[in-house]
Amino acid sequence: MTDPTQKTTDFAKLNSKTGAGGEVHQHASDDGARLTTAQGVVIADNQNSLRAGARGPTLMEDFVLREKLFHFDHERIPERVVHARGYGAHGTFTCTRALGDVTRAAPFASEGKKTEVFVRFSTVAGSKGSPDLARDVRGFAVKFYTDEGNWDIVGNNIPVFFIQDAIKFPDLVHAVKPAPDRGFPQAQSAHDNFWDFISLTPEAMHMVMWQMSDRTIPRSFTTMEGFGVHTFRFVNAQGQSTFVKFHWKPRMGLQSVVWDEAVKSNGADPDRHRRDLWDAIDRGDFPEWDLGVQMFDQDFADSFAFDVLDPTKIIPEEECPVEFIGTLRLDRAVDNFFAETEQVAFCTANVIPGIDFSDDPLLQGRNFSYLDTQLKRLGGPNFTKLPVNAPKGCPVSNYQQDGHMQTDARKGRVNYEPNGWAQGPRAHPLEGYVSYQQPVEGDKLRLRPESFADHYSQARQFYISQTPSEQGHILAALVFELSKCVEPAIRARMVAHLMHIDESLAKAAAEKLGLADMPTPPPAAQPTRPDLKPSAALSIQSPPPDSFKGRILGVLISDGFDGGMLMALKSAAEGEGGVVRTIAPKIGGAMCNNGHLHPVTDQLGGAPSVLFDAVAILPGTRSLAQTPAALEFVKDAYVHCKYIGLTKPAMDLVAASGLDGAQDGGMHALTDDGSAHAFVTACRGLRFWKREDLMAK
Repeated sequence: MTDPTQKTTDFAKLNSKTGAGGEVHQHASDDGARLTTAQGVVIADNQNSLRAGARGPTLMEDFVLREKLFHFDHERIPERVVHARGYGAHGTFTCTRALGDVTRAAPFASEGKKTEVFVRFSTVAGSKGSPDLARDVRGFAVKFYTDEGNWDIVGNNIPVFFIQDAIKFPDLVHAVKPAPDRGFPQAQSAHDNFWDFISLTPEAMHMVMWQMSDRTIPRSFTTMEGFGVHTFRFVNAQGQSTFVKFHWKPRMGLQSVVWDEAVKSNGADPDRHRRDLWDAIDRGDFPEWDLGVQMFDQDFADSFAFDVLDPTKIIPEEECPVEFIGTLRLDRAVDNFFAETEQVAFCTANVIPGIDFSDDPLLQGRNFSYLDTQLKRLGGPNFTKLPVNAPKGCPVSNYQQDGHMQTDARKGRVNYEPNGWAQGPRAHPLEGYVSYQQPVEGDKLRLRPESFADHYSQARQFYISQTPSEQGHILAALVFELSKCVEPAIRARMVAHLMHIDESLAKAAAEKLGLADMPTPPPAAQPTRPDLKPSAALSIQSPPPDSFKGRILGVLISDGFDGGMLMALKSAAEGEGGVVRTIAPKIGGAMCNNGHLHPVTDQLGGAPSVLFDAVAILPGTRSLAQTPAALEFVKDAYVHCKYIGLTKPAMDLVAASGLDGAQDGGMHALTDDGSAHAFVTACRGLRFWKREDLMAK
């Protein structure tokens, strides 16, 4: 008879040696953890299925194989219809100004109060696999885990939207998504369907100006604003209401890239925004935003030139200043992308005492829609049990039961209220959520208010608030997008709308699109107001950032380079909170003029200049003038208006790039430590925009 003890011993030996397929079997990981099934059964062999003989068929009783494949087959959940491409992080909101006089909202109860948050950034149109730098609106959603429940500000990086009523949202998304017959283009609005819809939707014209601006190709998540978009209400303990709009202002300032740079970045690093946020948190350079509010009463709302309930309109900061009340800091990356970033569920209807809605029709529709979305994506009504969605700062107690993913097991017989058993939670009229007491009356009808009818005035105001460089970018974006439209009628309809916004813009677009005749402007429900003044807050370029903090200086080196200059550049950039990355022809490093081998972070062929905010060229004894990647590195940096630092040996590369006679104020000679610091100081300005005029001549 076989000794069962001997069997165990032999199996242990088998499990500790290399198998027939070359794999190494281990008893456990270094920390002693055992691999188990979902039921907790320790797995003996994770490399081989259970078979009848070494070369025989797989047995159906192999529950380890069955469970592993079963779970793998169901790993994916439906991606979001919009905002599918997202990235998130944890952080803290700190109140810097108590607002107890205007709102009961817990995060603003006292100065210095901290509230845990989760933030998810996203693009709107593309799928999960689309690139980060598509021209698109960015989502900016913040979940506050307050001590009175979860509150979500589900916003964007643009303060207005394409449509005024939620009933048009499916049409908008269908139009911007890939065409249903051909399944493309992906993550792009540059196609007939989108512009056909937009050209027939005058209310979208203000949003189009923002969409065609550099706001939709931000440098990173950390250099873009966030907005609540809609008008909300603050409600205090006495039931008094104050209208409020939410603004997130980045501490690093507003920064974007140029279109050609965005296109090339998507090829060089389609995860650029994700990588930037991850790296910033990893190195302790925690991104921060200030939360500002525009607060106003009913009298202001009645006197304002536009309807505060219209989501296609802003309130200029000159007319209602932004008051800062807190700071958001992101300081912890997710531990698991799927469990947190992918499963987080935001709903505009998630509010807490002290926060209430306005009658904005787009907001009202979003309140209805988001819950349906989460049910579809996450499989059942209990998605709030997932850790990333569960309230953290307060207890949860109710009579909801059963359903998919139910993890609570309430004890006892009571699952209803009221009950006579003196068991379970009860509503609390003093501590509970109370909606603002607003009188509501009116005829039941489908009608857009007349106060929503001005579709062009604020579009004009946005355009005239831009610098000449930014206006040029808007024109170029419109021409690029409309040139992708096959139907001439669509191009003509859009140019006709531009006539109501700015005649010179419309004529320039018509000329660049090759329109034979200027189209007749469509009838306007209300004429464009020429009296609206430029608003300084609407421009990205003016004023420019005042620091190099959080940005990346790419330093191109080759054997024999000036090691002292590299150290001076590092000192200057890191002194401002910037990051230096070194690029060389070989990833193994480059030898400096003192005979020291310097490690590099990037190999030249895989690190074009589009990945850096400014560049310095430090060739050594080996010239880079005959290296195609180096030539492209310099030429792209020049065309993208970046600040360029040059040592004397770099001039042959500049000449070979055809830029010998094109030197300007954005190109700095690097001769000593002082010049290195002066160069980095100049780089604070983000780009040398005057170069665009020089290139146009």
